[in-house]
Amino acid sequence: MHDTWTLAIHGGAGTIRRSELTPEKESAYRAGLEAALQAGGAILAAGGNAEEAVVAAAMSLEDCPLFNAGRGSTFTAAGTIEMDAALMTSAAQAGAVSGVTRIRNPILAAQAVMRATPHLLLAGQAADEFAATQGLPLEAPEYFRTAHRHAQLLAARAAQAVALDHDLPSKMGTIGAVARDRHGALAAATSTGGMTNKRAGRIGDAPILGAGTWADANVAVSCTGTGEAFMRCAAAHEIAALMRLAGKSLAEAAAEVALLRVPQAGGRGGLIAVDAAGGVALPFGTEGMYRGWWRAGEAPHTAIHAG
Repeated sequence: MHDTWTLAIHGGAGTIRRSELTPEKESAYRAGLEAALQAGGAILAAGGNAEEAVVAAAMSLEDCPLFNAGRGSTFTAAGTIEMDAALMTSAAQAGAVSGVTRIRNPILAAQAVMRATPHLLLAGQAADEFAATQGLPLEAPEYFRTAHRHAQLLAARAAQAVALDHDLPSKMGTIGAVARDRHGALAAATSTGGMTNKRAGRIGDAPILGAGTWADANVAVSCTGTGEAFMRCAAAHEIAALMRLAGKSLAEAAAEVALLRVPQAGGRGGLIAVDAAGGVALPFGTEGMYRGWWRAGEAPHTAIHAG
């Protein structure tokens, strides 16, 4: 294998209007992305594995209240917070949690499911209890309640709308990380607080393997956007299938899914993907996607809008 590594992250795709992005806001968002790149990139640069790198990057984004995951998660219609996360590696290992309410870093719970159980997905109170038995940090509900997320809930209620995070003011979205390490291993992590004003119990694509999260020997993918559409077209796995069965390049497969298959399924959004050679793709069909990428021997990059 080539002595190289690649890390890519996202903080959500959506209607990110340039006119609303003040220099102060942009600086804060980029700082959050940069911190996640540094958390994961430091592991890869030291020869660490892709799994630990994507978990570290995802944890950094979960801990930042700007992003819709962990501390910055959105509210359900019932005024509660329900979080989902998934982790998958090119060694065909995977774990996920859904509807958790007290786990500080849901991505750690997904990793614990993968490592400590024969299962792939645990949900609800049972998943919270499992995390406690694994010694993972838990928080009171107040920890996850941020003022801008509550304002989004009130706006959605006033509009009588179930709104995707990127359809509301002060938006940030599902977070994710994908990596290829020096040994050629791949991994993908995704974590989310879901949709503002969603029905309690709704589960999106993030914890569904093959929909919002996927990794195999050829590619690692993390998606963000209209979860129902990503599930309808099995978006993350579809990229792997197009590469393996149709012979498409990473760039071709990722663009086809993000810009064609997802809209055909009634949604919009973006994704990040890394292939076995360390190539990276970050297509999105929205006005912007909070994203970052870093390759061995290069400087880390962050971006918000196209171009």
